Amino acid sequence: MSALCGVQSLTASVRRDIFLKRERGGCRSFEKFGGEPISRRRRGSFLTIAGVSSELEDGQIEGIEGYGAISTKPATPLLDTVNYPVHLKNLSMEQLKQVAKELRADLIYNVSQTGGHLGSSLGVVELTVALNYVFDQPEDRIIWDVGHQAYPHKMLTGRRKQMNTMRRTRGLSPFTKRSESPFDCFGAGHSSTSISAGLGMAVARDMQGRSNHVIAVIGDGAITGGMAYEAMNNAGYLDTNMVIILNDNQQVSLPTQYNSLNQDPVGALSSTFARLQSSKPLRELRESAKAITKQMPVPVQEVTAKVDEYARGMISGSGSTLFEELGLYYIGTVDGHNLQDLVAILEEVKSTRSVGPVLIHTVTEKGRGYSYAEAAQDKYHGVSTFDVASGKQKKSSGGIPSYTQVFADALIGEASRDESVVAVHAAMGGGTGLNHFERFFADRTFDVGIAEQHAVTFAAGLAVEGLKPVCTIYSTFLQRGFDQVVHDVALQKLPVRFAMDRAGLVGEDGPTHAGAYDVAFMACLPDMVVMAPMNEAELCHMVATSIAIDDRPSCFRYPRGAGVGIDLEEEGVTMGNPGYRGKVIEVGKGQILQEGTDLCLLGYGTCTNRCLEAAKMLEELDISVTVADARFCKPLDTSLIRQLAKNHAAMITVEEGSIGGFASHVLQFLALDGLLDGNLKVRPLTLPDRPIEHGAFEMQLLEAGLSSSQIASSALSLLGHELESGTVLLK
Repeated sequence: MSALCGVQSLTASVRRDIFLKRERGGCRSFEKFGGEPISRRRRGSFLTIAGVSSELEDGQIEGIEGYGAISTKPATPLLDTVNYPVHLKNLSMEQLKQVAKELRADLIYNVSQTGGHLGSSLGVVELTVALNYVFDQPEDRIIWDVGHQAYPHKMLTGRRKQMNTMRRTRGLSPFTKRSESPFDCFGAGHSSTSISAGLGMAVARDMQGRSNHVIAVIGDGAITGGMAYEAMNNAGYLDTNMVIILNDNQQVSLPTQYNSLNQDPVGALSSTFARLQSSKPLRELRESAKAITKQMPVPVQEVTAKVDEYARGMISGSGSTLFEELGLYYIGTVDGHNLQDLVAILEEVKSTRSVGPVLIHTVTEKGRGYSYAEAAQDKYHGVSTFDVASGKQKKSSGGIPSYTQVFADALIGEASRDESVVAVHAAMGGGTGLNHFERFFADRTFDVGIAEQHAVTFAAGLAVEGLKPVCTIYSTFLQRGFDQVVHDVALQKLPVRFAMDRAGLVGEDGPTHAGAYDVAFMACLPDMVVMAPMNEAELCHMVATSIAIDDRPSCFRYPRGAGVGIDLEEEGVTMGNPGYRGKVIEVGKGQILQEGTDLCLLGYGTCTNRCLEAAKMLEELDISVTVADARFCKPLDTSLIRQLAKNHAAMITVEEGSIGGFASHVLQFLALDGLLDGNLKVRPLTLPDRPIEHGAFEMQLLEAGLSSSQIASSALSLLGHELESGTVLLK
């Protein structure tokens, strides 16, 4: 029975195919209705959607087809009938196109309310509809690489009504998550993993005698990661049936025929070729021919392989060669916004009885359908809440610069006085602040793509030749390059500097992006200098200190978000032109911020600010507190820690990192120095031994037990003040 039972059919004006053609120069943008180009800035006309009229007048949102300004939730009568993929199965092609249109409008509205990953999700609306129409989830496995583009997938798999909880405490995850839905067959957050996971699922399927399909969707950014090529190489060798969809939104250069941004990505000829490549008779004929030639002498096999290669080359794009050499059957390029072509090709691939992996190369536009996202794709990759009509994002007030901004300015200051300073990042120029650095030092900024392993060893090579590389990678992503940190940097004592952004809890991005482990895995390495600033002024000083360290590797961590608002100049930071210039601090030296007699709070990193807040709460209860800023995990300021241990009956270490980090090094020293042999009481406060789910940062701190009141409560409990320990938590 049709899923449209009770819903009136779409009008002829809506059923006409809409094809948006955009010239990258920003000169023109027009629609074709029935083959006649008309201006997209139409006024005073009507489009009727399943009986719901929407008048297009002045001030409307350019780029959302068929809708007026959607400051309120847009009308989505057809999409409202689709709760799960099965509800798409009986829809006509025109109805599927209408679902895609409504899905895009609803997505824009929802993300405007919650923030999140907008541009990449808008680019895969048609692809998501096609996949859910053709394949049978959750039996068929669809793996979305990274998960940035999975919002439409969530909306079509039973979670549309929960989209207003996206990234909020106990709400939907911003990435695919196995515990959230059976339709999320593999968790994501880091890139380049989908093909490996999909290949594992496909091999397991074959071993268990099942016949479901496995589809991995990977972007042109994620496919730059080496792991993706390792997986494709293995998939070609195993000759296992699976489908890889390359979602190419032209954000990363690929060896294809449409690299120029002034060229249309695909046309009628490539569409015809793609349909021919995917055709069932051709692919099954090739399989039969391959089976026959395997029984012939080797010279004959070689000749037939060459004939096949040349024949395929006649109908394949120039980008197919690499994939074919890896053993993948290449189909492309395909217009990723042509729903009819996508469905036709996917159905052919699904129904064909052949052996081996298939790669379908689709070309999409990031931000498709929302003009502001199309015009500024970098700014609309991840967005805060925004006004749909103007496209203006709502930034937090206050004007305090973020740690990322301060880091970038501090690095600019160092580079302006030392021409050997260079910066390396792994496709995260915006997130790390190095796009700002690049404006001043374009020839000293290196974006290596999503390739953290390469970034680390590349930086090691720069260091060998006397340059001063600063390898700027999110804490969570540096995990991917740990072997290179050990083998290529630490063992050779090369002076590579690691700037680890997003250290600690990261709020709405959740556990996949939290920087929980960097202190543990960096401080265990011989000769590594490991630092963490308590505020933005100390961050400037640590940037300067790392540049000055030229006989061993060093690293420093800093969190997401705004600094504490400290006066940089009062703290010894010089305002350069351009950038900031910190002062070099003595390696391995912490500092006492305030002195007391009853208890010591020893903070590492920005947690030290909460130690100061906790100390004020304790002082109101007549407890005298010393607060110390460790600054260094390695080398430890052993003289400072010895002094604190001897002068206080109790000590609490506080860090926003996992077990095995700063506290472990402190306890190791205390034990070996005999300072635990007496009456000293020590309690380490760390992140708990479990992931902290996404949500507001303040809520994450409470769950981790690291808020100011919880630090004070732990201190009171340690000192035997149990009643006050519970009371202080209410403040």
